[in-house]
Amino acid sequence: QGELVESGGGLVQPGGSLRLSCAASRFTFSAYAMSWYRQAPGTERELVALITSAGDRTNYADSVKGRFTISRDNDRNTVYLQMSSLKPEDTAVYYCKAFRLTRTYWGQGTQVTVSS
Repeated sequence: QGELVESGGGLVQPGGSLRLSCAASRFTFSAYAMSWYRQAPGTERELVALITSAGDRTNYADSVKGRFTISRDNDRNTVYLQMSSLKPEDTAVYYCKAFRLTRTYWGQGTQVTVSS
């Protein structure tokens, strides 16, 4: 059973930046596409960004395009989400997900709060 552990969340002022990390173990990380989701209270979990297994293609939700960047390091078994120009509406629990064919792993999430 694969494991994903997110880190890097916290409290940041509007306009600030954070970098989230998601460390993977117990599965072949380089064979899996990776994504970041977020869920605010009372809302459904939504896709924020995804990256292919080789890291050669990415895709973003319209709400974060130009502000967030997803990347991965297959040698370190880690995926990152660099977030800048943060807004209060970015406040949510952020989750990473690994997926390949029918297999999916989720992390436990890390809280990001954007507030002055």
